Amino acid sequence: MRITVEKMGLLALTLIPGMALAHPGHEHTSSFLSGLIHPLTGLDHLLAMFAIGLWATSLGGRSLTLVPTMFVAVMLLGAGAAMLGMNVPFIESGILLSVILMGALLLSAKRLPLTASIAIAGTFAIFHGAAHGMEMPLNANGFEYGLGFALATIALHLVGIGTGRMLQSLNLTRLNQVGGAAISLAGVSLVFA
Repeated sequence: MRITVEKMGLLALTLIPGMALAHPGHEHTSSFLSGLIHPLTGLDHLLAMFAIGLWATSLGGRSLTLVPTMFVAVMLLGAGAAMLGMNVPFIESGILLSVILMGALLLSAKRLPLTASIAIAGTFAIFHGAAHGMEMPLNANGFEYGLGFALATIALHLVGIGTGRMLQSLNLTRLNQVGGAAISLAGVSLVFA
């Protein structure tokens, strides 16, 4: 049996709710669970991570793996910096801007060079990571918490990639642009929320 990105994304989606609810009422005692749940509780993060996966799929080639991988790697660096007490300015603005601009990139359907795409993903990742690091519970183990939010982020990327691949296979790639417009508008509405 051949394992595809779509199957991995579906597997991730089915496993996360079970893992997140494995010990209801004890989330504060598990650093991993706290990290796993954290990215799933904010619409801004959900939209941006889904958009990264869609965008990477639309870019194709090496971008399909390098853009999400770079995002996760730099996000962990941003989280580590925040956990060490380093100040990352404009975190909330950077996160909201990532949602709006990721949607705009999908809407425009412009293919950027790999290095530019990686740089964009890495820049946005700093803000998302710093937010995760700053919001880590005081009693959490940093490694376990980071592993949790990294896995949740990867799962959200895989959902975006799986959706993008499905749209490609159905010859509905124009829906990426419609989704991009919706993501950007949601990002703008989050600015005023």
